[in-house]
Amino acid sequence: MSNTSTIQQDTVEKLVEQKVCPLCGGLGFLRRDLPVDHPDFGKLAPCACQLNQVEAQHAEKLRKLSNLETLSHYNFENFVPDGHFLNPPLQRKNLRTAFKMACEFAARPQGWLILIGGYGCGKTHLAAAIANERVSQNQPALFVNTPDLLDHLRATYNPNSTVSYDERFDMVRQTPLLILDDLGTENATPWAGEKLYQILNYRYNARLPTVITSNRRLEEIDGRLRSRMGDPDLCNIQVIRAYDFRGGDGGKAMGQSELSTLGLHRDQTFANFHDRERLSSEERNSLRRALSLAQEYAESPHGWLLFTGGYGSGKTHLAAAIANYRLDKGYAVLFITVPDLLDHLRSTYNPNSPVSYDKRFDELRTAPLLVLDDLGTHSTTAWAKEKLYQLFNHRYVARLPTVVTSSLSLEELEKQDPRLFSRLIDATHCTQFVILAPPFRGGIPLPRRQSRRAR
Repeated sequence: MSNTSTIQQDTVEKLVEQKVCPLCGGLGFLRRDLPVDHPDFGKLAPCACQLNQVEAQHAEKLRKLSNLETLSHYNFENFVPDGHFLNPPLQRKNLRTAFKMACEFAARPQGWLILIGGYGCGKTHLAAAIANERVSQNQPALFVNTPDLLDHLRATYNPNSTVSYDERFDMVRQTPLLILDDLGTENATPWAGEKLYQILNYRYNARLPTVITSNRRLEEIDGRLRSRMGDPDLCNIQVIRAYDFRGGDGGKAMGQSELSTLGLHRDQTFANFHDRERLSSEERNSLRRALSLAQEYAESPHGWLLFTGGYGSGKTHLAAAIANYRLDKGYAVLFITVPDLLDHLRSTYNPNSPVSYDKRFDELRTAPLLVLDDLGTHSTTAWAKEKLYQLFNHRYVARLPTVVTSSLSLEELEKQDPRLFSRLIDATHCTQFVILAPPFRGGIPLPRRQSRRAR
């Protein structure tokens, strides 16, 4: 053995005795032997002796960014997979499926898990439970609300930021498990869209495990993101049909939104819809055709369905029967009269309102099935027209199933608001039907041109 080898061996032995890493001599970093044209040439890299410490520091940064301390109470043990007041069996089965998928993902994160559902349906609880389960196993996980994530990235532009933009951005897109909560609630600026696309596109190409929750339908999400989220080879999508766990008892007991007034119409079904006696053949055929249309729509709601006709002709009964049928099948439905809808929106302007305008309006415009009763009976102020147009236009563009009833004729609807009429008259998207039957109350139809007092 040469003198040089002997000296090196002695040095290593001394370093080992002193519990100093023989590779880096205690510096903690090494300069790797790389070609000059390599992007990392000349850069220091952590020594193997520092990897555990580096990983621990990285995990701590993820925990701080995730703010999981405030979400520590979200776990699988206290999640109720049967939900609260979910009477239709399909709703309970649907929530159990989401629970099972989350548990399996937490045990073995692979691909993407996408949970879609309304406010308070349990998707954030399941997503946070996945994060807490992984952290409890000393596995890195980043749980972050989408608007907060964008705020964290913006904060790095501050000259006093302790972390650079590149460092934070790489931490997010390269983390072994990213859990992105409430995608779609962020302010949809071009910058925000670009950052989200960069993050998800990177993770898509790298096949990195990712969990995404959103109250948006997949069709409403930016097309670039949707193309990644809709890949069946990578993504599992579960639409949660449960109702708000945090809602009032009235809404939960019925298994529906607190906005819905369907509880007042639970006795109106297809089975007890009368085609009546003392009707002309034309009037009777009109009722039978209306019933058939409503039943077909209830089986598979697509597009819009508009019933017009006089007061008491059966429009509301058929609209409620559609809603009750879907609800009993375990699907989400929101039944509301147009004047009540506008009142709910106005009430959010009260400083003491427990719910924001944005949340209330979003609940209406994104409802999987919206049944709007009595269009035309509302006050036609500029504000009311604007809100209704925004609601109708969103659902029209998003192709969301919608049932509308009105006592106004098509000509009167056009005169009241041409913009709404332009959506309702589109025969490729909306089926319009005029019920010709006279008013019906208590078994005997009222004469078409005779008032109650004249009888």
